[in-house]
Amino acid sequence: MATRTTNLHLVSDSTGETLNSIARAALSRFEGHHVIHHRWSLVRSRLNLDRVLEGIEHEPGLVLFTLVDQSLRMALEETCGRVGVTCLSVLDPVVNLMQQEIGTPAVSKRAAQHVMDADYFRRIDAMHYVLAHDDGQGTAGIANADVVLVGVSRSSKTPTCFYLANRGVKAANVPLVPGASLPIELDQPPCPVVGLTIEVGALIDIRRHRLKIIGAGGVRLPETDYVNIDAVKAEILMARRLCSQRGWPVIDVTRRSIEETAATVLQQVELWHQKRGLAMGHAPEDPAAHVLGRHD
Repeated sequence: MATRTTNLHLVSDSTGETLNSIARAALSRFEGHHVIHHRWSLVRSRLNLDRVLEGIEHEPGLVLFTLVDQSLRMALEETCGRVGVTCLSVLDPVVNLMQQEIGTPAVSKRAAQHVMDADYFRRIDAMHYVLAHDDGQGTAGIANADVVLVGVSRSSKTPTCFYLANRGVKAANVPLVPGASLPIELDQPPCPVVGLTIEVGALIDIRRHRLKIIGAGGVRLPETDYVNIDAVKAEILMARRLCSQRGWPVIDVTRRSIEETAATVLQQVELWHQKRGLAMGHAPEDPAAHVLGRHD
């Protein structure tokens, strides 16, 4: 089948993150189709919009938008109608449903999800925490963690922690190294501990790529136990056994995206708080609130 090409215009009066996420999720359902993205962000004046309209007229295609200003919306819809392209305000169906359910009209406020409120500063605080507690650093600070990730080297601990930080979760990570003892803070951890594991072949490929990057300056690095198949097998088995002995859940990240791994980590955190609540004689109303500080 020949590859088709489509222009897709994403028009936002804010950062455009919402549109990008929706478009990415929807386009993942289509194969054999080349889409040219035209991203128009921070469209907050008629001057900004005129550039967008010129772009749509020059390269017509589907238009998805999130514009609060009614005059800008009308101008965009009018131009799309004249050019003969379809446009859609992606948030309108959801907002309308919520208005009916809640019984209160929505406030016309652009970039409402990006305000510098307590939630925003909580995410920034979590990011600082992850930076200070990456790869076994600052183990004393585990007392303030929402979750601790453990696993062998290159098992996606760090990127998962940073993704969680963007959700406002303080995530520390501790490497499991053969022959090395764990921080004493993990003898009686004050928060959930989750192990990350990965298939041997995938881990060796990642580590070899890492060695190649390190040796990019022309220095050829010898292949040690770091990428030796028997040593890596033993390392992964050691980590699994340790997690099993301590009752820590383990997530296989081999075929998971960082987003999927982070979502599964949060599920394990919820289970930990549910069990803890039951042990104390009550179950929390919203276990995720222990980590996220709000319904999410």
